[in-house]
Amino acid sequence: MVCDRCKMAVERTLTSIGLHPKVVDLGEVSLEEAITDEQRGLLRTELDKLGFELLDDRREQTIDLIKSAIIKLVHYQDNHSAMTLSSYLSEELHQDYSALSKLFSEVEGKTIERYHIELRIERVKELIRYDELTLTQIALLMNYSSAAYLSCQFKSVTGMTPSQFKAMKANLRKPLDSI
Repeated sequence: MVCDRCKMAVERTLTSIGLHPKVVDLGEVSLEEAITDEQRGLLRTELDKLGFELLDDRREQTIDLIKSAIIKLVHYQDNHSAMTLSSYLSEELHQDYSALSKLFSEVEGKTIERYHIELRIERVKELIRYDELTLTQIALLMNYSSAAYLSCQFKSVTGMTPSQFKAMKANLRKPLDSI
């Protein structure tokens, strides 16, 4: 889940099958009651229809928690924190970063840092499309040291400069769940 509408859709699905959610957050649901095997199967089916996945495997749950924490960092939190990505994830997930990093790389086939960069670039694409901020303002907002560094990283990830991207009429943004 990556937005408030996603959380509402999941909450509605849970309620429709007779479950009572206490908490519905990015990548995490807490229920008031235990879930039966029949409800689990129905929930899996209904979530699949919405494009979501029920994560039972502990490794998958941890990966989802990592992704949710990074999405929260990139989209919803002040990016001006002096805290490193590794410290942030360790603090958020209460786990050793090296174990998180190893697991993420094994399962996803890319590093946590690469995933973070790709998410940041998708956020930059979004901000460029809004056309409300200059590249310098976007760089500052996204905690890049300079607009030049942002441009360099943008080009290395997308193959084009931010100006080229802005000039294109096609929307080349990726959905968060495909990063």
